[in-house]
Amino acid sequence: MPRRVDILLRGLVASLLLLLALIASPAQAQTFPKFTGLVVDAANVIPADQEAALTAKLQSFQQDTKRQLVVATIPDLQGYAIEDYGYRLGRTWGVGLKDVNNGAILIVAPKDRKVRVEVGYGLTPVLTDALSSVIIHERILPAFREGDLPRGITSGTDALIQQLRLPDDLAKKRVDAAAAEFDKRQKGGGRFPFALLFWGVVLFFVLASMIGNRVGGRRYRRGGHLPVIIWGPGWGGSSGWGGGGGGWGGGSGGDSGGGWGGGGFSGGGGGSFGGGGASGSW
Repeated sequence: MPRRVDILLRGLVASLLLLLALIASPAQAQTFPKFTGLVVDAANVIPADQEAALTAKLQSFQQDTKRQLVVATIPDLQGYAIEDYGYRLGRTWGVGLKDVNNGAILIVAPKDRKVRVEVGYGLTPVLTDALSSVIIHERILPAFREGDLPRGITSGTDALIQQLRLPDDLAKKRVDAAAAEFDKRQKGGGRFPFALLFWGVVLFFVLASMIGNRVGGRRYRRGGHLPVIIWGPGWGGSSGWGGGGGGWGGGSGGDSGGGWGGGGFSGGGGGSFGGGGASGSW
């Protein structure tokens, strides 16, 4: 299956999932754990000593790079798809610095057996959907399937930190390698179902119209209605999938603007998340 067409289909599927989640529970109040630290173990699956070690590692990473990576375990997704829950969580917490939106969240939902890497817009050139997927499937899920959640969380966190600490040229090489690995996994699917894509696009706009009618004036704090097109940088060429553009700037320590809140773990005023990242289940 051609890479660009495969990317388009995956973006469409992600967008439809978010729209269907909104239709299924338009009036349900969604609650999130309090943002109490760089490790928010709301599901209580990380032993205290490992949580302390993770926190120290994440604090050092944040101090060195001015980027923010948060680990969150969630006791209940409240019926939402983890993709929908993830970007809302990132916006609610304000993960990453304002204006550069350089935050990411590793989300684990043990009850639902789901995991996600949620990526802020500012990190999508160096932490693409493909690379996030490779990290989930190679570093996190093997441990989860053995019942060792703390090991999988630590391994995934280490892989994310390693990528986000790299200079941009080296990070880009890993992005390209991850895209090749991702494409290799997707091969063998046979002829591309163009009819399915066509009807999927039709369904997308029908659902978008329904959402507009049902949610009316519901708006987020950043203004405007809930975005219904979630492809964003993570699905297009600028994310590092096919190597076009991407806005590679300032290296791992080059992000600037704003600062972190009290205690060194609150959000930096970022929170611009739109569905970039990857998910997995076990």
